[in-house]
Amino acid sequence: MVTRREFGATMLAGAAALALPARAAEAGWEKLPTEPYRGKQDDISFIDPDTGWYGDGQGKLYGTSDGGRSWTKLWDQPGTFIRALGFVDAGTGYLGNVGTNYYPGVTDSHPLYRTRDGGRNWEKVMAPGIEAVAGICGIDILAQRRIYQGEARTAHVIHAAGRVGGPAMLLRSTDDGDSWSVQDLGKQAGMILDVKFRDPMTGFLATATDSDTEKARAQILATSDGGKSWTPVFTGSRPFENIWKMAWPSARIGYATVQSYNPDPANTSRLIIKTEDGGKRWRELPLVTAANAQEFGIGFVDERRGWVGTRSSGYETRDGGASWTPVAMGAAVNKVRIVRGNGVTRAYAIGVEVWRRDL
Repeated sequence: MVTRREFGATMLAGAAALALPARAAEAGWEKLPTEPYRGKQDDISFIDPDTGWYGDGQGKLYGTSDGGRSWTKLWDQPGTFIRALGFVDAGTGYLGNVGTNYYPGVTDSHPLYRTRDGGRNWEKVMAPGIEAVAGICGIDILAQRRIYQGEARTAHVIHAAGRVGGPAMLLRSTDDGDSWSVQDLGKQAGMILDVKFRDPMTGFLATATDSDTEKARAQILATSDGGKSWTPVFTGSRPFENIWKMAWPSARIGYATVQSYNPDPANTSRLIIKTEDGGKRWRELPLVTAANAQEFGIGFVDERRGWVGTRSSGYETRDGGASWTPVAMGAAVNKVRIVRGNGVTRAYAIGVEVWRRDL
């Protein structure tokens, strides 16, 4: 087990660290000092407001112990595309690789890795049938308090799903990552872009109906039996679309981005979807009218206030998605993470760069 103190000492001592002088937090989003990267970076994970990790498409993983004011490169594996991250604590985490035959330069075909030392070393997650999993686009970690032999313990239900372009596959562990099952959802979806479980039985998948972008419609699948069966609870009416990422500020309220690849120049309407009954019904809401605002990540700090990242810029709402205002938080934000702890609430956004906002 790696403690936060040990992890922090490594971060501060790392020769590859990039530092930003400490100063009072400014209003709005603040760009953090990270290595330049050409393109969109996809995920960032924090276990508390200060301790976190992010990765990129070149197989580089970075860690911080001071809220992103400095970063240390922990791992470098060319050929791996770090698409998804999820950490349980300062030692244990999971890394999803997008896999081969989709993006150029990706040679690593193994979809999921596990670290036990804070990201310095990674081992392949193995499971019966994992060779059919082409890649991972989303990781969800659900902490559960359980009674074991008269003692209360925290266990974790872990899901990893993918991938963009298909096939639609779901990995599930109910024993803290010690064993895994693999579920083929090819009959229900063409691809999976994100996963979220509210409890061990109730979960949602952001998907598209087809692996062919020209035929694909945006779709959300739901389960109430731990993934044994899945039912569509939202299906879009237009081709060239998928559901890219989801945000669940409460059990009742959820949001998701609708990503459009329609090449028609007249296609300028960008939408999100929202549920107000725990995911049973969803409705479309307008985000912006702009051809270059292809949607990516979404995050909400509460039921009304949240952000969407697009290829051109970010957008903020303070009224539950009824209206949106452009906001500087970097381009192509693919993931927005809300982190709470020690009386602090903080948001992180990762895209071309990494940004932070204290709330």
